[in-house]
Amino acid sequence: MQQRSFDVVVVGAGPGGEVAAGRLAEAGLDVAVVEDRKVGGECSFFACIPSKALLRPGELLAEARRVPGATEAISGPLDAAAVLRRRDELINNLDDSSQVPWLEERGIALFRGRGRLDGEKRVVVGDDVLEARRAVILAGGTAPALPPIEGLAASSPWTNREATTAKQLPERLVVLGGGVVGSELSQAYGSLGTRVILIEGERRLLPREEEFACEQVTASLTELGVDIRTAQKATSVHREGDTVVVTLGDGSTAVGDELLVATGRVPETHELGLETVGIPAGGYIKVDENTRVPGKDWLYVIGDLNGRALFTHMAKYQAALASGHILGRPMAATHLADGTGAPRVIFTDPQVAAVGHTTATAAAAGITVRVIDLPTSGNAGGSYYGSGARGTSRFLIDEERQVIVGATITGSEVADFLHAATIAVVGEVPLGRLRHAIPAFPTRSEIWLYLFNELGL
Repeated sequence: MQQRSFDVVVVGAGPGGEVAAGRLAEAGLDVAVVEDRKVGGECSFFACIPSKALLRPGELLAEARRVPGATEAISGPLDAAAVLRRRDELINNLDDSSQVPWLEERGIALFRGRGRLDGEKRVVVGDDVLEARRAVILAGGTAPALPPIEGLAASSPWTNREATTAKQLPERLVVLGGGVVGSELSQAYGSLGTRVILIEGERRLLPREEEFACEQVTASLTELGVDIRTAQKATSVHREGDTVVVTLGDGSTAVGDELLVATGRVPETHELGLETVGIPAGGYIKVDENTRVPGKDWLYVIGDLNGRALFTHMAKYQAALASGHILGRPMAATHLADGTGAPRVIFTDPQVAAVGHTTATAAAAGITVRVIDLPTSGNAGGSYYGSGARGTSRFLIDEERQVIVGATITGSEVADFLHAATIAVVGEVPLGRLRHAIPAFPTRSEIWLYLFNELGL
């Protein structure tokens, strides 16, 4: 084995690992990155980027059909082959070579292979032993969870990786799981002409979000032709030639050409060598406010592996926390973006953009809130998004502190609305001060003006 020494060794070259390595290298540290799959990570090749590429054309077409003048110009359905070609361009045909120069320009050493801990400050990858003089950062991710359903594993199911990179569209697709992945990909495939059956064990889709958001997304998917079956769980799966058959708890069946399993994620903490430093494998790894493992002043865990908020943007945020702490420049008020402070967007039509508490989580936390609901497009700016556009903006006001503690905004292209709400929630901006942040006319941002009017400000 060849032994090499670095200031910091980062295991995982996804968004979090790249940001951490880049910040440390730019500060003058000698950094190594270990990656056994693709530089850029799951999001770049199998999740966020390709799924949004599949969703965007249908979203635009739906909006155009709501706008007089544009709708008359529409002469047919989406060109599915063109959509897939564009998707392939955005994921660089699953070739990560374009990601590597960014590391090279910063002097970061890249080691291809599975990295695992081998005692304190040691990472083994293939025939190389990497010694970390200062710190090791674990920046791996999660894998799709396959529930213990009879016959499921043997049926060759799709996960998000196959669904976002498929070269051919199935005529029929069965989707298990009505959360974010299941809802988004049901819409994407439905918009491209696939007949979709969406199965969710809870009584509604998107069970962690506000119920009105679920109702609007459900209505949109139903209009698209998606067969939604809630409060149903699969009991068995089997293949009959090229057909997959899913049997549900009520005895009914769902039949498709492919089966997508979107029932959650599990942390990839096995085979990381955690046991060599006294950490149990198999679950999420506990970290402190600086993403450092308690009792291990040299070990940091960022992104999905710590289970705090499974979002690409949060992995990048945590990379800044870890690298800042290693460099002796810890970020102030690091607790503010934990838990409900993490912004989240579901790219369905309507989009669901949320930050902070929902009414359910606020009640569970013992916070007395005033709920204010406004139509997202119920102003002059909204008129340009056509007639019949669904959308509600809900704000949760902490009556005692007079700050916004949660916001859920649904509607067409509202993802970029979210940052203003995130600033208000995370910054705990008093309503009396927030009133002076005036939205421009005519934009849908006037939902904030309508909010102030409701509050009598």
